[in-house]
Amino acid sequence: MRAVPTWIDKVHDRDKVEQCIYDLAFKPDGSQLIVAAGNRVLVYDTADGTLIQPLKGHKDTVYCVAYAKDGKRFASGSADKSIIIWTSKLEGILKYTHNDSIQCVAYNPVTHQLASCSSGDFGLWSPEQKSVSKHKVSSKITCCGWTNDGQYLALGMMSGVVSIRNKNGEEKVKIERPGGSSSPIWSIAWNPSKDEHHDILAVADWGQRLSFYQLSGKQIGKDRQLNFDPCCVSYFSKGEYIVMGGSDKQASLYTKDGVRLGTIGEQNSWVWTCRVKPDSNYVVVGCQDGTIAFFQLIFSTVHGLYKDRYAYRDSMTDVIVQHLITEQKVRIKCRELVKKIAIYRSRLAIQLPEKILIYELYSDDSSDMHYRVKEKICRRFECNLLVVCSQHIILCQEKRLQCLSFTSVKEKEWIMESLIRYIKVIGGPPGREGLLVGLKNGAILKIFVDNPFPITLLKQNTSVRCLDMSTSRSKLAVVDEHNTCLVYDIHTKELLFQEPNANSVAWNTQCEDMLCFSGSGYLNIKASNFPVHQQKLQGFVVGYNGSKIFCLHVYSMAAVEVPQSAPMYQYLERRMFKEAYQIACLGVTDSDWRDLATEALEGLDFDTAKKAFIRVRDLRYLELINSIEERKKRGESNSELFLADVYAYQGKFHEAAKLYKRSGHDNRALTMYTDLRMFEYAKDFLASADPKDTKLLMKKQADWAKNSKEPRAAADMYLTAGENMKAIEIIGEHGWVDMLIDLARKLDKAEREPLARCAEFFKKLDHHGYAAETYSKMGDLKALLQLHIEARHWDEAFSLVEKHPQFKDDVYVPYAQWLAENDRFEEAQKAFHKAGRQAEAVKVLEQLTHNAVVESRFNDASYYYWMLSMQCLDIARDVEEKKEEMLKKFHSFQHLAELYHVYHSIHRYMVEPFSSNMPETLFNLSRFLFHNLTKDIPLGISKVYTLYALAKQSKALGAYKVARHAFEKLQGLKIPARFQESMELSCLTVRSKPYHDSEELIPMCFRCSTNNPLLNNQGNVCVNCRQPFIFSASSYEVLPLVQFYLEEGITDEEAVSLIDLEVPRADRKTARWQEMSSGESQSLKLDDDDDVERPEVDPFTAKLSFEQGGCNFVPVLVSRAVLRSMSRRDVLIKRWPKPLSWQYYRSLLPDVSITMCPSCFQMFHSEDYELLVLQHNCCPYCRRPFDEPN
Repeated sequence: MRAVPTWIDKVHDRDKVEQCIYDLAFKPDGSQLIVAAGNRVLVYDTADGTLIQPLKGHKDTVYCVAYAKDGKRFASGSADKSIIIWTSKLEGILKYTHNDSIQCVAYNPVTHQLASCSSGDFGLWSPEQKSVSKHKVSSKITCCGWTNDGQYLALGMMSGVVSIRNKNGEEKVKIERPGGSSSPIWSIAWNPSKDEHHDILAVADWGQRLSFYQLSGKQIGKDRQLNFDPCCVSYFSKGEYIVMGGSDKQASLYTKDGVRLGTIGEQNSWVWTCRVKPDSNYVVVGCQDGTIAFFQLIFSTVHGLYKDRYAYRDSMTDVIVQHLITEQKVRIKCRELVKKIAIYRSRLAIQLPEKILIYELYSDDSSDMHYRVKEKICRRFECNLLVVCSQHIILCQEKRLQCLSFTSVKEKEWIMESLIRYIKVIGGPPGREGLLVGLKNGAILKIFVDNPFPITLLKQNTSVRCLDMSTSRSKLAVVDEHNTCLVYDIHTKELLFQEPNANSVAWNTQCEDMLCFSGSGYLNIKASNFPVHQQKLQGFVVGYNGSKIFCLHVYSMAAVEVPQSAPMYQYLERRMFKEAYQIACLGVTDSDWRDLATEALEGLDFDTAKKAFIRVRDLRYLELINSIEERKKRGESNSELFLADVYAYQGKFHEAAKLYKRSGHDNRALTMYTDLRMFEYAKDFLASADPKDTKLLMKKQADWAKNSKEPRAAADMYLTAGENMKAIEIIGEHGWVDMLIDLARKLDKAEREPLARCAEFFKKLDHHGYAAETYSKMGDLKALLQLHIEARHWDEAFSLVEKHPQFKDDVYVPYAQWLAENDRFEEAQKAFHKAGRQAEAVKVLEQLTHNAVVESRFNDASYYYWMLSMQCLDIARDVEEKKEEMLKKFHSFQHLAELYHVYHSIHRYMVEPFSSNMPETLFNLSRFLFHNLTKDIPLGISKVYTLYALAKQSKALGAYKVARHAFEKLQGLKIPARFQESMELSCLTVRSKPYHDSEELIPMCFRCSTNNPLLNNQGNVCVNCRQPFIFSASSYEVLPLVQFYLEEGITDEEAVSLIDLEVPRADRKTARWQEMSSGESQSLKLDDDDDVERPEVDPFTAKLSFEQGGCNFVPVLVSRAVLRSMSRRDVLIKRWPKPLSWQYYRSLLPDVSITMCPSCFQMFHSEDYELLVLQHNCCPYCRRPFDEPN
């Protein structure tokens, strides 16, 4: 430890009288120093000792100063009985007084409460309190201090008592010193360390003793005798050291246990105060004569190293021995200042101020860390360097070296020609160790402990800083004063190489050719004479053992693990395999070992390769090396052949093949390629060889393919050999679709069997596209069609059927079955029909119809019946023997379709809360239905609903007679409970109405102009002429149409051509009728011309009247002349397909526009039809889309 003065100042007043420095205080950040000097408070800058400002406010001597821990304010106390509080900006903000002079002040470190102590009392002041609470004491207070947690205040008294008080001033502990008032307490301090378990109080009294106490009042250890009167005691920030000064006119450094370590600065007068700058090694001293001295304490590193044991000083009085490999540490407490440390093998020497202690290890175990004292040399020695050997200690003092035995007998002494700069024990037998000594003049000597004559190894021009010798004592590394590392051969004295930027050097203890040196923040590793390998490292290299480098940085020693990869690769590049192996043994990664093994193997250094492969546990290569060694023993010496084997093992097959060829072992190359299934390479290799070899290769290939568990390769082989079927089987079984399609595409279309097998596999593997492609290539349409059907690819199947209609049945039947299975019955039914499977088609439709009726979907039932009728018509046309039966069914189904069509609206009216139909329409519908329900009532149609709807609408429209009749009919039927009440009520109310029907509702026959009753026992025919009424299929009003029949001999085509002939008439005006003919309908429209009476009598009208009469129905028969007279605009034709005849209708009111659906031949008022088509996008009856062509 050295104390270096940073700055010194001497304080005088105006009259040049020296002012005593009674107290000092640092600002917590250490930037300012507050000094109590005379009656002023001085503020210094700690950096350079300049006076920032003197503060005047006290009228008498200032005895004490203290700074608050938060750095916001400080206080000064004076003999003028006042305390002044100052801010950090050096402004006085508050003053308060006591009854006596102020002796000491102290700020609470937590609450910043100020304790101010006078001769008779002490006060506690805090910024938030207006008053100061004061407490009387029995003796003069000389010093005070708060505990670290701010809970307790210790007061030192003139009476030799230490009183410990709580924050409220109440005494908790009283410590009475044995000297009493004869040894007043002059200074106290609490240890600020956070590591201590207890609060420790240091007490210094003028009985010249230093003592330590716990907060409880219990003393720690014994009193430490001082040889002076202490005036101040102060701790370092972390509590590791104490600074004390007093009547001995100096400041001294002590350990926290009170062991004196040395002098900080000698002064000319008493030291009244000393303080340590926060968190630093700076100490300030204040003296009686006004001197303020500021010192920096420099703690030097005291340490020693031997191989992997490192000993260093800790807390000035302890020695810690650290095992650098195992990281174990042991602490030896000396309780005195440790001056020097030396360590060698099992010996440890520690120099204390008055003695040298020699320790030894308990055992020879390399990891043992237990030391015991072997010898004590109780003498004071002055030396620069200390070295210990197994039986001696060596003291170095400038140019002189002394060798002492452990019993303090001086055995040898050597005087050097220059100052000794470096000394190191380099080993040797016990009692005859060798020392390596470096001098300032550049000489390097070797000294043996038992030899009085030094041996000069070499002499250089520059001073020596660091030395080390290689393990075999053949090379010497020196670091000189210019930071150059020089390496010499000891025997020849030749400089081998030199490297710049070195501050220390060390040879590897396990490898002769490696050394490392540190400098400029880098670690440099040099192997042999290769370039230096660098990596970042702070500190000094002090040892190098295997792959561990021991590095000292500031005060800590660390073992740095350095992989030796770089030097190993440097050796590998020069193909120095054995040296590379030695380096690898020091420590490299697994991948480095593998690289070494591989390189050595390729370099045919089998010994090194074997060792390296053993390290990485690679049995495969070890087997190879073994086999090569066996072959060598048998006399083989062809290194090319060995290398070829090595390459083959490494996977470098082509290089191996070249070497085999070069060494005349072609068969080996061939075997290698065939074993590896590299048949293509084998073929290339055999390109210019014997055809027999090629056949042999193909045979091997085939055999291997047969027996191997590598199907893909096997398939390739079969293909190469032209065995397509075998290849297809393997490929197909393993599902390699890409390979299979490539093969199928390559095959010729004549090869039907392989192609068919490919297609089968494609089907099996669900690759229908590829299967289709294959069948197309073969031209097998039936198989292709079957594939589409199985895959449900109906669009492709239908497009194929369009081109090849002979397969129609093959597609439509499965398609219909599939549709039926998927609940798409309507489409299924159409498909059966298309396929000519009429029975199935009808069966499906009948089932659909039945379901629709059961589910009350009467519009669907109507549609299905209509479809059924049309299919019956198809069957009647196609199958002659079923014609009669089918036509009968046709008429029956047409009739049912119309009934269900009508009943749909009535059912909806009855079950739904609202109806979209007009009352007149409902009236017509129910009346139509009523007339048709005379005999059998079809399934699902309710007579009750029909009559009830008729009754309600008749009553609403004024047809009371019909209503009464309907209600009477209902009386004999079972009425649902929900209609019971309303029906009975309506039945009663209708009786109050007149018993006749409204005239407006009475229907008229357009043939005979007879008014028909609303309820007609004939049904829907005229009561007079028996002509059937033609109804609109939407509103069921009677249309002004009369059906006429052709005379015998007139064909439909002739009739149409006759009607189409417009016979010109002299007096005929412009036609009033306009025909609207579009794809889906024929319409008759009335022009807006003025009515023009036709003078000529229409022959058709004559026919009507002429053929009237009788009770049987007489149809209207027309001749060619009548047909010729008809206008095309007035005639509607139902063009039924064969075997039905066409039906002809003449409109008697041409101004009424009528539209007929070209599909189902139902007649509609044109406005109704257009509206319904707009709503449904199709015919409301047969659901034919309106945009479908005729």
